[in-house]
Amino acid sequence: MQIAILLYNRFTVLDAIGPYQVLSGIPGAETVFVAEQPGPIRDEVGSLVLSAPAGLADVPRPDVVVVPGGPGQHDQMRDGPVREWLRAADQTSTWTTSVCTGSLILAGAGLLAGRRATTHWLALDELGALGATPVSDRVVSDGKYVTAAGVSSGIDMALTLAGRLAGDEAAQAIQLMIEYDPQPPYDAGSADRAPAEIVGQLRARSRFQLSGRRSG
Repeated sequence: MQIAILLYNRFTVLDAIGPYQVLSGIPGAETVFVAEQPGPIRDEVGSLVLSAPAGLADVPRPDVVVVPGGPGQHDQMRDGPVREWLRAADQTSTWTTSVCTGSLILAGAGLLAGRRATTHWLALDELGALGATPVSDRVVSDGKYVTAAGVSSGIDMALTLAGRLAGDEAAQAIQLMIEYDPQPPYDAGSADRAPAEIVGQLRARSRFQLSGRRSG
């Protein structure tokens, strides 16, 4: 079983590494980072580099596709090699998945049309505009498509997927091995529960960034 995790410049690290940590623990799984071209790929901050040993052409028929999000996601929503690869790989994949705004890449490629899906809470409206049915749950499954909300929820998505691929016991063993037992010091991980002023600040910042990108 081959699991392909897509990388592109300005991806969000935990979107890719969280699922990698979980899915690479599935017995018999080959988990590979893949990019348009093999080589180093910088994260959204620019200070961390992951190496993609495989190019898109090297991984034509993965069993599982994982698409992380990140600011660089916008550059992957145009017609081009990544979109073509996703459409082709999706024709034979057992599971096509995403984390955070990676679902916008899938939706932009036409893979989530009419399907329930999730993304980062700040991007739910954009996901709907791309033809998906946005859901604010942490992990959403619709057929073979499994999407996760923002960043850290990629671990939840990967554990869900591990259970379906290898069984509940294997997934539970992976969870225990990585000691995934979240007990955060703040109850601010959801827009529904975080302080209203913080939610407002992040919404305003997001609108500013979107405006700047579109006018730039």
